[in-house]
Amino acid sequence: MLLSPSMKQIKLSFSLEIFLVAAIAFAVFVRVLNLSSQEFWYDEVLSLLISGGQKIAYRTPGDLPVLLSDYTSLLNLPFESGLNNVLVTLKQVFRGIAGGEPHPPLFYLTQHVWLRLFGNAVAQVRSLGIFLSLGAIFSAYGLGRAVLGHRGGLILSALLATNPFYLFHSLNVRMYGSLVLWTTLSAWAILSLSAINSDRTAIDRRKQVLWSSLLVISVAGGFFTFYFFVYWVIVLGVLALYLDRRHWWQYGALLGLGLTGTVPWLLWGTRQQLRNADLNRFSESAGLIDRLVKQVQNVLEVLGIQLVSGGWSTTVPHGIALATGMVAAVFLFIAATRLWQSGDRQVLGIALILGIFPLLLVVGIDFATSKSTLAWGHGRSVIFVLPGCLLLLASWLEQATGQWQKPLITILLALYLGIGVGDYTLRTRQMFHTISAAIQTDAGRSTLIVMNSKAWGHILRLAYYIDPKISVSLLAASPNQFAPALDKTLASAASYDRIFWLDPERPVWDEPTTEIEKQQFTQAAKNVLQSQYKLVRTETLSGTMDLDQFTLSLYQRSPIQ
Repeated sequence: MLLSPSMKQIKLSFSLEIFLVAAIAFAVFVRVLNLSSQEFWYDEVLSLLISGGQKIAYRTPGDLPVLLSDYTSLLNLPFESGLNNVLVTLKQVFRGIAGGEPHPPLFYLTQHVWLRLFGNAVAQVRSLGIFLSLGAIFSAYGLGRAVLGHRGGLILSALLATNPFYLFHSLNVRMYGSLVLWTTLSAWAILSLSAINSDRTAIDRRKQVLWSSLLVISVAGGFFTFYFFVYWVIVLGVLALYLDRRHWWQYGALLGLGLTGTVPWLLWGTRQQLRNADLNRFSESAGLIDRLVKQVQNVLEVLGIQLVSGGWSTTVPHGIALATGMVAAVFLFIAATRLWQSGDRQVLGIALILGIFPLLLVVGIDFATSKSTLAWGHGRSVIFVLPGCLLLLASWLEQATGQWQKPLITILLALYLGIGVGDYTLRTRQMFHTISAAIQTDAGRSTLIVMNSKAWGHILRLAYYIDPKISVSLLAASPNQFAPALDKTLASAASYDRIFWLDPERPVWDEPTTEIEKQQFTQAAKNVLQSQYKLVRTETLSGTMDLDQFTLSLYQRSPIQ
């Protein structure tokens, strides 16, 4: 039976939609499958400490060994009975954030509620990210449908769901993944309000109130999650003027109302955070040309990370990151050019405002203020540009690819899924499980872990993954004081059958300034240990980030039996 051209088109459209839904479902499955496939990284365990209201109870180890299990309790909610004690814990969460954490409180408060409901196991803690990512994927569909129709919404939703960068951050116990939800929802709200206001027959007041409320909530939620969201608020204002200049006052009032909701925190918490902030780390002191080149490199690096490499960016060499950024920039340029040629000027304008304009806005402010915030944290500080860049690609795929639409979508989604799945199958982060397994061997022997770092991310990961039922002592000291502290400990009355030396590639705090200095500190520590203990074995531990690189050495007082 021969199908008419219209029937073939309907069948093609239907099969493409099924494929897109299947890709979204598979991307969600990948998230669930990898909830606990990798250990917490440095910042995630700090999120757990803050969310549980225990940050102000944390004490950096002194010059003598402490029980590691004393730190394990800090990664659980404190024991409470009664509403008053629960409120006290919430107060501690706020105090911990204001006392030095550089981010607003919404993410930590949400994670705090999640801890109360599900506990602090890795899978349970990370499941909040999956829940929020479902909301972002659905909002991406709504955003795409508002611009491109039903199929375009599915394309954008599938691109976001499978995107390796967003996959990484939706399984990361930090605030960046949730920021995508507020980004997509606020843009969708602006587009929906614009469509309602442009209806000359009758304005639906109920829908207007609904989308106005969602816009206020999403703006407040985004800024209460990450301070850089203020860039996105500017973008929303530009989008509103582009779509519906006649009602500029309405959008301005709604955006202002959203920001006003965060004023109490700005007056109390943010003022305290600014006193503790290290803003100089973003400063650039190079000349004009060097700064300009640096900003161009930052743009390419962000595009490459967000649109191609995703979580792999933590180990990809800088040159490859720039090369992938160039490829991503070329594809965005092709997409914009094809949309211009096809006459879809309004679609192109919306995509450029949501994707490229915020990128240029951050670059411009960075350049004017001699800062370099754009590429900070492997592109996560500007994660709000991701949905707009994907919208530009989705617009091209939906509007300007013709008969190549389905092959191009298939290739792009397969590439995304391959990169994302490869990130979680080809790279592992199990360093502290290895340490725990080594300690459990002959667990009855008295054990001391020594570490030439006082960084709390290293200490708390040790405490989280080593069984607190096993009595283990910890000596943590700065690299330059490590050998003297170790000598003092071994000269005391305490005697340990075995010592595990955990030597981090990056001590984080008080790092040696030169390689020679580092080698001197290391050799001094070896001399102290070898005066009383025998080196049994040494093992290199590695994960997915530079903060995951350690050398584990086992020293025993007596020879191996």
